Amino acid sequence: MKNIVCFGEVLWDVFPTHKKIGGAPLNVALRLRSLGNNISLISKVGSDANGRNIVFHVVDHDINTESLQIDNTTKTGVVEVTLDHTGSASYVIETPVAWDNIELTETAIKATQNADAFIYGSLVTRNSISKQTLYTLLNSAKYKIFDVNLRAPFYATEILNHLMLEADFIKFNDDEIFEICQTLGFNSQIIEENIKFIADRTKTKSICVTKGSKGAVLYVDGGFYWNSGYTVKVIDTVGAGDSFLATLIHMILKENTPQEALDYACAVGALVAGSEGANPEIHKKDIARFLKPNY
Repeated sequence: MKNIVCFGEVLWDVFPTHKKIGGAPLNVALRLRSLGNNISLISKVGSDANGRNIVFHVVDHDINTESLQIDNTTKTGVVEVTLDHTGSASYVIETPVAWDNIELTETAIKATQNADAFIYGSLVTRNSISKQTLYTLLNSAKYKIFDVNLRAPFYATEILNHLMLEADFIKFNDDEIFEICQTLGFNSQIIEENIKFIADRTKTKSICVTKGSKGAVLYVDGGFYWNSGYTVKVIDTVGAGDSFLATLIHMILKENTPQEALDYACAVGALVAGSEGANPEIHKKDIARFLKPNY
């Protein structure tokens, strides 16, 4: 069991017919907790009904809320989610909202110092208050995991570069790594070459790139590992990448081999994509159904 801090946005994903609690850091936190880790969440919600319901939900899932702040002047975050015919999601992200104003506190600093891993994304840097809090906490973190998670127009090359340089582990999807590498002047359509470019530029020893239904590539200490994905009928892709990352980090921190970690994470990501919502319950027997041919 590891102590892990997740930093960033918590919000409501609002679909045409319903809404669900989400935000990448919270999705990652929930999956990590379901895998048996001790999780602290550093974020902020409004003092409105949406915020209270998020707090109830987080407490109900046994996540530490000492650093989940309450904003009395700004509302809880909301994202409008649209799914296309393949189940792929697009987002309209409201601003300003409570998680734009995450403050630096002694509680947050201590949680970060005591964590085995600190997970953060890029979206939370769209506001200077949360960005500065993140930058300061990164100075206290032992093992830093950057979940790139680009959401236009809320990112800038200078900030992304800083966040990559701070990271011990970076997770991209394929579109994200191609876009960032091209912005930095590197043009290749081969994922492994892009990974090596980022690894050399940022001195990052561990990088993972997800490829949707085609699986993922993991780079660890100069070596590559591959998984070609598992076949599921996609319901929606919301949260699949978050559960993938959470599972991958969980397996790596448990000192599984990189290939074992990658295969297990791809299985969980596929099962989430084949379910409704970002945080469906996942059963070990379903994971085993995917993994059995590999072991």
